[in-house]
Amino acid sequence: MAEVDQIGKRLQAAQDQWWNAKQQLVLVDRSLQRNEYRLNVAKRNFKASQKRLMTRLYSLYVNGSPSTIEVLAGAHSLSQIINRAESAQAVTNQDAALGRQALNFERSVQRREQQLKKLKQTREQAVRERAAEKRTVAAELGQQRRLLASIHSSISQLQAQEAARERAARAAALARLRAEEAARAAAAKAAAAAASSSSAPTIVPPPPVNVPTGGTGAGHPQAASIALQYLGVPFVWGGASPSGFDCSGLVMYVYAQLGISLPHYTVAQWNATEPISSPAPGDLVFFNGLGHVGIYIGGGRFVDAPHTGSVVRIDSMSSFGGYDGARRVP
Repeated sequence: MAEVDQIGKRLQAAQDQWWNAKQQLVLVDRSLQRNEYRLNVAKRNFKASQKRLMTRLYSLYVNGSPSTIEVLAGAHSLSQIINRAESAQAVTNQDAALGRQALNFERSVQRREQQLKKLKQTREQAVRERAAEKRTVAAELGQQRRLLASIHSSISQLQAQEAARERAARAAALARLRAEEAARAAAAKAAAAAASSSSAPTIVPPPPVNVPTGGTGAGHPQAASIALQYLGVPFVWGGASPSGFDCSGLVMYVYAQLGISLPHYTVAQWNATEPISSPAPGDLVFFNGLGHVGIYIGGGRFVDAPHTGSVVRIDSMSSFGGYDGARRVP
């Protein structure tokens, strides 16, 4: 799953980069449109300036520029001389302004063309980046899908195997519990029959079962059967219901079904129970310095809720390790 998470992070990064490239392309397209408009305006202004300049040059070519003599000869007073001189100077300034305006528009057109070329290069680069990012995303996505498909297949197989193992273990445990209960019932019946007989009592040895020694009570074998009903319930820290159990919560809930109240803490459960030398079905078995507890079901196995990420399951005492001892609920 760690590898899947890493691929997911890389895929997210690739998608983010692709999105950024796409946004960059949108911005470049908008800038390109604005500059194309400005370029067209500059070209139109340039053409208009050229037309005005050509018209003025043509007028000067046909009519000529007024000379000083022409300005003086046509005047009848000093004020007319001044007015005609100012008019001639204005015409000269207008000619120069038209020339400068045409030159400025020409330079403006050239600058816009250069900007447009740069923007086109940026746009092409953005397109290449987007295409590369899309290929990266596609490759990452394909890799993730293949890996997830493989993991899902493996998980399904493991789940099927675990479910089959749990079913077999549950069936075996239930069969063993029924056999032990039947054996105890048969032994009790035989003992009662022998006691009521007037003849010499015949001692009938009971079948071999796990009979606890050192305890003061008969125990609660029903607890083992009840615990088996909750196989597969997920581990939840502090949980004490069929929606989720931790180890001591499972013990507390199972015994509550028998009308027995136990605390929700392994050390407290140890202190609330009686020591026995060998567990029988329904007894509690403790591990890891009283850090874990389970319900014994016979055959060296017990039902427990081990840890985060697991479920209620059947474990082997020999392989679990860290055994502290067995206790019986009074």
